[in-house]
Amino acid sequence: MTTCAAARPVRRRAPGLRARLALSYAGVALVAGLVLAGVLLVVLRYVPDEHLAVLDGGGFAPSRGDLVTAALPLVGAGLAGLVVLGLACGWVVAGRVLRPLEAVALAARRAADGSLSHRVRLPGPDDELRRLADDVDQMLERLETAFEEQRRFTANASHELRTPTAAVRAVVEVARADPAGRDVDEVLARVAELTDRSAATLEALLQLARAERGVVGREPCDLVEVLEDALVEAGGDLEVLVDVPPGPVRVLGDRALLDRLAGNLVRNARVHNLPTGGTVWAAVETGPAGVVLRVASTGAPLDPVTVDGLARPFVRGAGRVAGDGGSGLGLAVVASVARAHGARLALAARPGGGLDVRVTFPSTG
Repeated sequence: MTTCAAARPVRRRAPGLRARLALSYAGVALVAGLVLAGVLLVVLRYVPDEHLAVLDGGGFAPSRGDLVTAALPLVGAGLAGLVVLGLACGWVVAGRVLRPLEAVALAARRAADGSLSHRVRLPGPDDELRRLADDVDQMLERLETAFEEQRRFTANASHELRTPTAAVRAVVEVARADPAGRDVDEVLARVAELTDRSAATLEALLQLARAERGVVGREPCDLVEVLEDALVEAGGDLEVLVDVPPGPVRVLGDRALLDRLAGNLVRNARVHNLPTGGTVWAAVETGPAGVVLRVASTGAPLDPVTVDGLARPFVRGAGRVAGDGGSGLGLAVVASVARAHGARLALAARPGGGLDVRVTFPSTG
């Protein structure tokens, strides 16, 4: 079955904007000349329309008809001159006014062709056209950053999904090559480990996609209960210091996404303390700025540059151990869930090592 795309509406071809502006200027000049001619005719009405009177010295006093007869050719020539002058001046002025728009249009055409690196960088005073060009530059910069992050994300996702698949194939081929010496239990355990890794990556990608779609339905959720459930689910032998208010602290949001946010924060704190153990601080705080969910932990020292990039997809910090099952998407999911709830995510390196994460939700009032 063939489908036909919706036909684009046929637009009537019109003169260029520069020509229309020039015609507009000429029209304004013509109207102004006609108004002046009308004022002249009104003034001439007060001149008597009598026969010529011979004055002393041989002169004469013109009548109204004489003045009108003498003025009409001059008025016509003046109007024609105003139209020509209006067209010429309008064409020049419109060209100067529209030149910045040509630069903006050029940047838009290059962006449509796939080149997002071009910028307008319009010089001149801070007027409407300059602000328009600056806004276009900012839009192109954000688009370029978004597309670059999307390409990087796609490449990283492909790598993360291809690596365990290739490893599974290698394990199977090695087992096939040595039927007598292969250990079936070891092969199955290795395949199960690699399959779990792929499944974890796919699950994290689905969570990230769901968080990027935003929150469909909001309902009051107890953030204390969300944090406690995340701590129970994480388990482990870490020392966890919990500081929460005695009563419920409610925020508006999607409970499943909030569970994933808190779960990823607690799991991230646990992973960065393997295998030696460490301390995790978990708290829910209320204040004038909103409701804060805080999860801090010990771990390897982190520099500010590394901390700034931890919320990007597939970025792993120091202190990870092999086989922890991480996909590099934990904090990326946290950042997406926070954005979907209108919350602020703040990452900071602890002085003694480790990470301090704060998610500030708007107060429900």
